[in-house]
Amino acid sequence: MILKFFNKEDKSNNDSDLINVACLMIHAAKIDENYTDKEKTIIKNTLTKLNDNNENIDQLILEAEKKESDSNHIQDFTKNIKAMNKDNKVEIIKNIWSIILSDGNSDIFEENLMRRLAGLLYVDSKTMGDIKLSIQNKFKQ
Repeated sequence: MILKFFNKEDKSNNDSDLINVACLMIHAAKIDENYTDKEKTIIKNTLTKLNDNNENIDQLILEAEKKESDSNHIQDFTKNIKAMNKDNKVEIIKNIWSIILSDGNSDIFEENLMRRLAGLLYVDSKTMGDIKLSIQNKFKQ
């Protein structure tokens, strides 16, 4: 189940947080230099679940793609996310693993990204491993 991450009373902050989540997912999708339609679909479906204002999803993705391509490090995207509660961070990480494993494997760059995200978001290695295994098992079914 996707949790509602954002406080509805502060819309400008909500959009910023949602764009940062989208940037992380797009970064994960592009890191293997193969940004597929399947990955784009996962990103769009995830953002649709997270956002109450679904009519702007395509625009939000375009903004996130531009922000991601203009950025040279992922810390820009993780600042606000690391302040979220653990359940929200786990949901974000599950979706990023889904993107990475959507092609059936993960390469060294994707694995490195997830290790960096674990540190930046303060998520322990066991939790990261458990999430990865659960997503791998989901794709095997």
